[in-house]
Amino acid sequence: MSYFDNNATILLVEDHDDLAASIGDYLEAAGFAMDFAADGAIALNLLEENPYDAIILDLMLPKIDGIRVCERLRDRGDGTPILMLTARDQIEDKVNGFNAGADDYLVKPFDMEELSARIKALVRRARGEMSDGALRVGDLVFDPRTMRVERGGERVNLSPTSARILKVLMRESPRLVSREQLENELWGDLLPDSDTLRSHMYNLRKGIDRPFETKLLHTVQGMGFKLATPEDA
Repeated sequence: MSYFDNNATILLVEDHDDLAASIGDYLEAAGFAMDFAADGAIALNLLEENPYDAIILDLMLPKIDGIRVCERLRDRGDGTPILMLTARDQIEDKVNGFNAGADDYLVKPFDMEELSARIKALVRRARGEMSDGALRVGDLVFDPRTMRVERGGERVNLSPTSARILKVLMRESPRLVSREQLENELWGDLLPDSDTLRSHMYNLRKGIDRPFETKLLHTVQGMGFKLATPEDA
């Protein structure tokens, strides 16, 4: 197991002591600094007081469940990457997690090596892949250095994964971006299930298009997506 060179602090929110200890031991050996919360209320308090590079969040938690924790974080503009853990394997549960703002998903039981790889990927993507200068399509502006998104001068809050999708689409605008290209840039070889990208695209469209009269995000059936003004589309 290789050491994670760019050390990161992870908040693990898990109410099962044995599993929390196993995850903590493995990730600490992989180079992460770990903090722990046994329920959603403690997690929200810790997140108000401390910055974290990523959150591992169990879905079923005492006091405040993982979905509500995720929603509250995103509602207050916290873009910390979230990997959700659950014993459930239903499509509806996964979609609900992504709609609440989660960036990735693992179903219990899982392999510790895969958990570590997914957390490293989330941290790397959140820290890096920055380019100089803002990207603009119509009245939509995205500054990759700060991850700030605005449309028509209004702040748009997106999850880290939705922001990365937006960056790719704006970089390629007005050209078409295939589903395969998006998935490769986002997840590399660690491809999620087929509903993951669809959920993130739904949230991205809701953030940048739904409140506005002019639609910029276009789906080309069977081919992919593009971000373009009506003139370019």
